[in-house]
Amino acid sequence: MKQRKTPMRRCIGCMESKPKRELIRITYSGDTARPDLTGKATGRGAYLCCNTECFMKAKKRRAFARALGAELTEAQLIQLLGDLEEVFDIEH
Repeated sequence: MKQRKTPMRRCIGCMESKPKRELIRITYSGDTARPDLTGKATGRGAYLCCNTECFMKAKKRRAFARALGAELTEAQLIQLLGDLEEVFDIEH
């Protein structure tokens, strides 16, 4: 029996490829960026590690704008970080 390949995705913060299940998908649709709990939400998506360090790296490098195809305001980034901390209990 053949083993299935593990889907890999690249974190936009640390730029490391990891198994898809270890990363959080962020979607941008309708002027809102939010965590995608199902992995099937509509809109552009980007993957991020489950820690604040990668979020801050992505913010500093403007990786959200490139990956999601839209410039996020400071308020949107703060809201997104709050959502991530609440839903996924991100490590500090």
